[in-house]
Amino acid sequence: MSEDTIIEATRADVWLWRARFFKTRTLAADFIEEGRIRLTRAGHESRIDKPARSLKVGDALVFALGGKLIAVSIVSLGERRGNPKEARTLYAKLDA
Repeated sequence: MSEDTIIEATRADVWLWRARFFKTRTLAADFIEEGRIRLTRAGHESRIDKPARSLKVGDALVFALGGKLIAVSIVSLGERRGNPKEARTLYAKLDA
């Protein structure tokens, strides 16, 4: 990828895996297919039900994982699955 190429969207399963909410893309995809993630984009709320659904910077996600309610805003799409510190730069926590 050249330096002037800007990634505007990424698959939901890939982003959740890069952000380290799931250990594998398969686990992320299975979670998504269960319809357990709410997406808010430009004030419109919907459920993500397909792993290939595109996520963009500025989108907000809400889901329950491990008994905790997680509400995050996507800050960056990332280019790879990095260490936990790098993964935390991909999102900002929202007040649930």
